[in-house]
Amino acid sequence: MSAAPSTVTSSLPSVPSFRGRIGYDARSGYYAVPRRYRLHLSLACPHCLRIAITHSLLGLHEALPVTLLPAVPDEADGGHSALRPLYETSSHRYPGPTAAPVLSDDWTGRIVSTHAPDILHDLARRFGGGHPDRPALYPHGAEAEIAAVEHLCEDRVNEAAQRAGQADADAEVRRTALHTLLRTLGSLEGRLTFQDFVLGDEMTAADVQLWVVLVQLDTVHRQHLDAAAVHRIADHPHLWAYARRLAAHPAFGTHLDLDGIARRHHAHCHGLEAAGAAVQILDWAAHIADGAARPREEGPGGFTEPQHALHLRPSGSA
Repeated sequence: MSAAPSTVTSSLPSVPSFRGRIGYDARSGYYAVPRRYRLHLSLACPHCLRIAITHSLLGLHEALPVTLLPAVPDEADGGHSALRPLYETSSHRYPGPTAAPVLSDDWTGRIVSTHAPDILHDLARRFGGGHPDRPALYPHGAEAEIAAVEHLCEDRVNEAAQRAGQADADAEVRRTALHTLLRTLGSLEGRLTFQDFVLGDEMTAADVQLWVVLVQLDTVHRQHLDAAAVHRIADHPHLWAYARRLAAHPAFGTHLDLDGIARRHHAHCHGLEAAGAAVQILDWAAHIADGAARPREEGPGGFTEPQHALHLRPSGSA
């Protein structure tokens, strides 16, 4: 497996795409060694939130430390200044945004990957596999189903919700998008009426993806929908009971930074707020497990927070 970043060719100035993978052994260049690698995550970012949840579910606190970044990037192009040394070491005069998530190699001081799906797979398959007390997030034979759910969540929930809330879009486009969203939520509601998780009785990576998308739907997308649409979205009792149940799971609720999500959204969104902003579907903070305070310094949880980072508070705190 390649340990070097690939380069994407386009009509614009080329920006390196860091797609290194963690392999089985030393011949792969990057291979699974405890505390060799580090994750750099901003928990207000949905991609980073998926990685943080996966990291906790797999019990990787000691093997793979995490550095938390501010909810709102501090560079104009959406990057984090704290990541610039890593990016510039990995690619001379790096021209793009220094964005999270990042999986870095502490041995070389270089970036392994910035591609969230690859990072998620490598955490589960190279660091988290073979432990009977941890979920098999990518069980053998379920890869296609997980990929299908991930595509459904991204295209028919996340993207559809964005299109439905675009005030400057054609009314028919918004109606079609809302119909797509509601039909998809109805399909998920049907699944969760008779089973505990999306693919059956065991938690998989599909549940991590769906939960993060539901968080975004209620905390971000509903801000731009009308109240009637939000009430129709909320009218899926088994789906939102599932969301509440996972919010109470320490691996999920611990990482939910409601204040950071709100600040990140307001910093980047230029859309108009709609009546749905006043119709909260879930009181997420009320369902977060007791004692799920977000760590600020490296300790048993393996998380560190840089000195310049914002001090994150548990969701719902004053």
